[in-house]
Amino acid sequence: MPRAIITGITGQDGSYLTELLLEKGYEVHGVVRRSSNLNRSRLDHIYHDPAVYGHRVFLHYADLDDPTTLRRVLLKVAPNEIYHLAGQSHVGLSFEIPESTCEMTAMGTLRLLEIIRDLPTRPRLFHASSSEIFGRPVTAPQDETTAFAPVNPYGCAKVFATQMVKVYRQSFHLFACNGVLYNHESPRRGENFVTRKICRGAAAIKLGLEKELLLGDRTMRRDWGHSRDYVRGMWLMLQQPTPDDFVLATGVAHSVQDVVETAFAFVGLDWRQFVKEDARFMRPAEPSNLLGNAAKARAQLGWAPEISFAQLIHEMTEAELAALSV
Repeated sequence: MPRAIITGITGQDGSYLTELLLEKGYEVHGVVRRSSNLNRSRLDHIYHDPAVYGHRVFLHYADLDDPTTLRRVLLKVAPNEIYHLAGQSHVGLSFEIPESTCEMTAMGTLRLLEIIRDLPTRPRLFHASSSEIFGRPVTAPQDETTAFAPVNPYGCAKVFATQMVKVYRQSFHLFACNGVLYNHESPRRGENFVTRKICRGAAAIKLGLEKELLLGDRTMRRDWGHSRDYVRGMWLMLQQPTPDDFVLATGVAHSVQDVVETAFAFVGLDWRQFVKEDARFMRPAEPSNLLGNAAKARAQLGWAPEISFAQLIHEMTEAELAALSV
């Protein structure tokens, strides 16, 4: 039975990746931070399954800023694969906490690489990079050769981590891959992300729980896909004969306004009556022209997104209706 470690297992991608790896016969180990708030809601269905948790899924306390605990877990588990998903992943929040964003996302990745370098048997590593490394690219769509040009602290931290993965692959012959992931959502997305906020707002207004939805710039465009599609791409990268970097994207851009219209149409409401602009949600510097070209992933991995934008927003809004109706 192959063994995998997932950092950030309690997040959106971590929970879907856990399900995928279990389907493929893995033993899955997750790294979680010790805190007073044990928020594992995305893993509840696994955590409370006595046939799975403690038999094929295990959680370990460790921290990316504490290499001793991280090294101890890796030596104990001796994984075949590591999926490094952990980090402060909210772009807007990175302006408020730039130092901790860089400490977790940049230096945390470097610490992990150093530990892997010294292990007696080196596992294969997937690192979750981001389209934010491109910032405001001159050309679109972007691919694996596009120059880095981040415009926020999160993007800067991801550039450092992404380049370090390349350096360790080339210099120390680690099997280490960067997945340059464009925006991907799901019903398990954090509530402070705009797609989840919109879908939850539309559902709450439909149910009479809220009267309006306040948003920032609705013209912002993103290449949005579904997390389930993207974790499949992560796994495929580590099954290849040689390590490489791949862009995962849908190749189709949608605006925040598109999310609004799709979500409100799904619940049968006219968005114009409820959505208002609020300057508090405007960001100091907003990436633009971000659109991914996943041709390399299609050709070499056989990967392609299977869930459409409309299906994604419908699924998210339906999940919010169900949650708020309880």
